Amino acid sequence: MIARLRGRAAGRTADGVVLDVNGVGYLVAATPSALRATERSGETTLETYLHVREDALQLYGFADADERELFVFLLTVNGIGPKVALAIVSGSPPAELRRAIVLGDHARFQAIPGIGKKTAERIVLELKEKLGSVALAPAPTAAGQAQPHLVAREALVELGYTVLEAEEALAGIDAELEPEERVRLALRSAA
Repeated sequence: MIARLRGRAAGRTADGVVLDVNGVGYLVAATPSALRATERSGETTLETYLHVREDALQLYGFADADERELFVFLLTVNGIGPKVALAIVSGSPPAELRRAIVLGDHARFQAIPGIGKKTAERIVLELKEKLGSVALAPAPTAAGQAQPHLVAREALVELGYTVLEAEEALAGIDAELEPEERVRLALRSAA
């Protein structure tokens, strides 16, 4: 299995990034945080997962081992393939997704294209025990503050969005931004 690649971004395609590793170009479908990492520096290291099918070998890239680990957990859920798992991991930081699973937050997953109510419930049901108390560890935020994604989601709900609509609005916005900026961009895109 190919678990990590270090090289320079040689280009981007609709399917991901081409990472040049000693003269060999690997096409890697990657999370947004991994794509940002390839843009920032000359040489980049991506954690990868090699998905093997009868007719193809596909590489999926992640900015860190936490993203890859959650991706692998998601692949164990019945009905979740690598493209849907990548979409889930791409939507929010792994710590927030783990907490959503442990807390039974189905709406977080229903907001992702390709995931309906039953699939969201299956994700929570099948992964809740596997992730256990690890996901309930305090999120890395400043002392006394709530998680930025939850703050942004609650702000949109207060403005009249349903939880599902708020998740959909926040799905395409950079999770590293401050909550106020995420809300502003979500409102702008809805207008």
